[in-house]
Amino acid sequence: MSDLFPLTVRDAVASRQGKRLVGPVNLDLSGQGACVVLGPNGSGKTTLLRLLHGIARLNKGQITWSCPKAEAQRRQAFVFQHPVMLRRSVLDNLAYPLLLRGVPRKSAQTEAAKMAERIGVSQMLDRPARVLSGGERQKVSLGRALICKPDLLFLDEPSASLDGRATREIEDILQSAKSAGTALILATHDMGQARRLADRVVFLLGGQVHEEGTATDFFARPKTQEAAAFLKGDIVEC
Repeated sequence: MSDLFPLTVRDAVASRQGKRLVGPVNLDLSGQGACVVLGPNGSGKTTLLRLLHGIARLNKGQITWSCPKAEAQRRQAFVFQHPVMLRRSVLDNLAYPLLLRGVPRKSAQTEAAKMAERIGVSQMLDRPARVLSGGERQKVSLGRALICKPDLLFLDEPSASLDGRATREIEDILQSAKSAGTALILATHDMGQARRLADRVVFLLGGQVHEEGTATDFFARPKTQEAAAFLKGDIVEC
């Protein structure tokens, strides 16, 4: 477990134009394995991830890491649902985070080539990243996030709109990262994916933590009627 954790969230609230999106949220995360954030559309999953990562404004409350905030942010990465590719090759997209950290270009490109092999895009290093398929773009986005070896990776719907094969390839990369010690906090609407990846589940409803616990307990023995209904596929209103 990284000394980035535990992560402590106390009475966290995020609002926009007077509308509360999330909160108050109280949460303690250990950083072991993968924590999957579940909930119906509009429950605040994306906003919570953005709050924890520091790219959404915290209106009230506190989010505390076990190291200084600047260091914590340096040791994290975020993969968005719709990845943005730079106007350059796959190789240069993968190398870019290392260049930002002052790594010499040749060394950065060498590491980028290794990452491309790891994520299965080594045959397209010279291809413009913006012409890739959705699954290929997401793999490059994952590689770009992982190349600096973060202790924690946030993922917002990492395989939304992808077919089964691409989803499996994304999950293989995530399982490999988790096995190597990278903590994962991800939001997903894919219940199968949640069951395959989760070690812990946070179930959001109406912007608040409605239920939280181990994946084994949550999927087998949900504590609330709302969580049980959600797992059955029933409509659960926020």
